[in-house]
Amino acid sequence: MYKNILFFFLFVFGITPLFSQVKNDTIAIPEIILEASPIKNSLQNAASSVSVISSTDINKTDGIILTPVLNKIPGVYMQQGNLNTNRITIRGIGARSQFGTNRVKAYFNSIPLSSGEGETVIEDIDVASIEKMEIIKGPNSTSFGSGLGGVIHLFSRETPSLESFGNVTTTFGSYGLVQQRLSGGYSDSNSNVYSSYSDLQSDGYRANSSYHRKAFNLHGKQKIGENGSLSFLGIFTRLKAYIPSSLNEKDFIDNPEKAALTWAAAQGSESYDKFLIGLGYDHQFSKKWSLKSSLFSNFKEGYETRPFDILADKTNSLGLRWNLNFKDRLFSLPFELSFGTELALEKYQYSLFKNLYLSQPGQGSIEGEQFSEIHQDRNYINYFLQMEVWLLKNLHLETGIALNTTTYSLEDVFQPNFNTQNKKYTFGSIWSPRIGLSYKVGKGKNIYTSVSKGFSVPSVAETLTPDGQINTDLQPETGWNYELGFKGNWFGNQLYTEFTFFSTQIENLLVAQRTADDQYVGINAGSSSHPGLELLINYTLFESSKFQLTPYFSAALNNFKFKDFVDRGNDYSGNELTGVPDKQLNFGLDVNTKKGFSVNMSYRIIGKIPMNDSNTKYSESYAALDIKTTYFFTILKVLRTELYAGVNNALDEKYAASILPNAVGFGNAQPRYYYPGNPINYYGGFSVSYIF
Repeated sequence: MYKNILFFFLFVFGITPLFSQVKNDTIAIPEIILEASPIKNSLQNAASSVSVISSTDINKTDGIILTPVLNKIPGVYMQQGNLNTNRITIRGIGARSQFGTNRVKAYFNSIPLSSGEGETVIEDIDVASIEKMEIIKGPNSTSFGSGLGGVIHLFSRETPSLESFGNVTTTFGSYGLVQQRLSGGYSDSNSNVYSSYSDLQSDGYRANSSYHRKAFNLHGKQKIGENGSLSFLGIFTRLKAYIPSSLNEKDFIDNPEKAALTWAAAQGSESYDKFLIGLGYDHQFSKKWSLKSSLFSNFKEGYETRPFDILADKTNSLGLRWNLNFKDRLFSLPFELSFGTELALEKYQYSLFKNLYLSQPGQGSIEGEQFSEIHQDRNYINYFLQMEVWLLKNLHLETGIALNTTTYSLEDVFQPNFNTQNKKYTFGSIWSPRIGLSYKVGKGKNIYTSVSKGFSVPSVAETLTPDGQINTDLQPETGWNYELGFKGNWFGNQLYTEFTFFSTQIENLLVAQRTADDQYVGINAGSSSHPGLELLINYTLFESSKFQLTPYFSAALNNFKFKDFVDRGNDYSGNELTGVPDKQLNFGLDVNTKKGFSVNMSYRIIGKIPMNDSNTKYSESYAALDIKTTYFFTILKVLRTELYAGVNNALDEKYAASILPNAVGFGNAQPRYYYPGNPINYYGGFSVSYIF
């Protein structure tokens, strides 16, 4: 079955443009303007690997979570243990994270989604509220902290110009999936407002995996005078999600729908309320000078029940970001300069309680005596300077430098005389330079190269020793990234190709050593090498007045290894990097008719993944096919209606959707490496918009 599908796609991609009916009105890549960077540039001229995801791309999936969207991007891999248990890695950075996403930053309309210690959560944002995404791979984003993994920028959906609308959308699916969404917006020549409310519920494929999320999003822009504009972003999320946790190999094979024994007995779960608020102001002082600024605040209050304890935590943060741009000519050469600052002050406090679930079997988690309370301050400040100049008509230079200072402080308020009281630590100042060149070798064809340095600071948990002390010897991960790439349009913009060769060399590799079921400590254990190849092909194979056929293909091939890595006396130098597939291939086909009918197919192949540093355990490679069909039509010229249905994992592949790196079995228990992926599952729904 797999071979037949693979041969079909290879046949499609192997066809040369034989159709004379193809039109040359496909949107050209040079017309895509990157909005995340303070200095606006086209995707074609950017001297870095940047992936742009539109709302059209997002709408090709079930619209529940971004996993199938991100996994089409070469070099980006999102593991999904459950709707609330995910890990995003870019070029292998962050793959050895124990829980969640770190070493990859994320922003929503230039407002940080990442915490002060680098943890990133984007899966609880309603997918339908996202208009566009830009993913900058590697430390190529000087103005956004120069993180080793890269930066994911999300942009809020806006109301179409001079239009007002109301929309209702309902989706039903396997395993009790129900999503209901209400949205509306207003736009005139000076104002733009968009808001949405969504309610997502699922029983989940596995035991103890039900999920319920409510989210409200409000985004607005208002012109102020001729040269100014004010913007607002507000997101509220309320979540209650149960946690099935990972399984050992026997249960993964024989009984993948079960939950881990202790998590099922404790009815482990997490719940929280989260607010994100941002206020922005942009001003064009003159043709040369412009300002972009924002104030932002985050609040989260959570409660998580685990077999080993119960966690109650609270996060408050306040931050500021601004950049000033100057655009002129330097020695007759057109250039633009941007400099600015981003700072955030974050307070995090948590309390731990005993979980007495064993005292009353069948009742789930029962809060017992408190045994810990810690207050943390996490503060950072980034300064950045970025410049772009056209050295020649076809030669574009990008350069910049960033300076980061991160500070943690820790206070044990439960045991005020304990040795962790008022402990402070800073990683000092970290400089991150970058330079890139892009050369236009022909119309719509560019080659580029870049060299950049990035860093990732340890999380607070990684800095703590088993006795609660801050490990002042721990250093941030640092690395140099080298890229050489090509971006090109062919055959009148019918075909777009992108090739990227990269190598990231990381020093002071941070390693999480498990000391208990819920505890680990961080150490700098060596270095790693991340060379790889990324490929993207988009092809408008056939287009007529009635029909369009668009295949695409993306691939990431890597050879990520530990260079010099000794952990607890074990030498893992030369081993494959834990938690990263050796290849990712994605074959896709979009079929659209002028009568409103479309079919979107995506067939992805994920290679084997080393599950431990010794490379003695690997997950199996797998392939999965997703299909979605959609039909658009209009009723009475004002009701835009959409009917859709789809199937995920249509071939019913059995696979590990996520793995827990270096899982350890304590006592007589087997290590629990595996998060099973969902078997074949279906969904369908409708959307109706009233335009007025």
